[in-house]
Amino acid sequence: MHILHTFTGEAKLGKLVSPQDAGGAKVKLDTTMSEINQESIRAMRLSYGQAGLADSDLDADPIEQFKKWLGEAVENIMVVEANAMVLSTITDGTPISRTVLLKDVSTEGFTFFTNYLSRKAKAISETPKVSLLFPWYPMERQVIIIGTAEKVSAQESDDYFASRPWGSQIGATASAQSEELESREVLEAKYAETAAKYPQGTSVPRPEYWGGYLVRPESIEFWQGRYSRLHDRLRYVRSDSQKTDWQVKRLNP
Repeated sequence: MHILHTFTGEAKLGKLVSPQDAGGAKVKLDTTMSEINQESIRAMRLSYGQAGLADSDLDADPIEQFKKWLGEAVENIMVVEANAMVLSTITDGTPISRTVLLKDVSTEGFTFFTNYLSRKAKAISETPKVSLLFPWYPMERQVIIIGTAEKVSAQESDDYFASRPWGSQIGATASAQSEELESREVLEAKYAETAAKYPQGTSVPRPEYWGGYLVRPESIEFWQGRYSRLHDRLRYVRSDSQKTDWQVKRLNP
C-alpha cells in the first residue's frame, strides 16, 4: 500500500461536516485565553467519547487494522495529512522527535524516506530502535508503533525518488539536511544551482545520501479516546520467537 500526496481540499470539502465534527474537535477552555500561563493551559480540556474500540472490532493482523484506520483518517475532513507521523529516535541517550511522512505500509512494516546524513539517520545508525506516532486528534485516535529501522534497498529508494515532484527532487539534492546554514539565501542559491544543473523535465538522479527506511514493528498500539479518561488501549505484541503471530493486550488508560 503506497501512501502518496493525494489530499486535495476540494475532495475533502465535498463531504458534509456534522456540527459535532466541526465544533466537537475544539479543545474547551474553562477560562478566557487572555494570556498563556499555567492556569489557562490546565484549563484546556476536551471530553472524549465519540466512539469506543472493542476487542471484537480488531482485525487479527495489526497491519490490516492500521490500514483500516488510515483509510478512515484520509476520509476525515479534519485530518489534514493522515500519513504524517512523529518519528522518535535516541541520540546519546537523548530522545528527539520530528514529523515525517509515511510512504508505504506492508506486511514488513512502515516506510519513510529521508537524508541518510541527517540527524535522524545518524541516530538510527547508532540506535535503530525507534517509535512512530500517528496523532489523529480530530478522530480521538492515536497509533503508537515501536520497532527497528533499517535501510530499504537502493532500488526501492530509486523508484520512490523518481516518483517525486521535480521541486522535491531538487530540494532533497540541494539540502545538507540538519547541517548548520549560514542564511536562507545560501540555501536558495544552492537550490537554484541544482535546478540549473537539472532543468525541469530532465531526469534528476537520486543522491546516494538520500533514501528510505523500513520500520519493522514489534508492537502496535491503537488508542481511542473515551469518556472520563477511560480510554481504550489495545496493543499488538509478538516475541522474537513469534515473528508472525500477534497477541492483543488491553492496557489501562
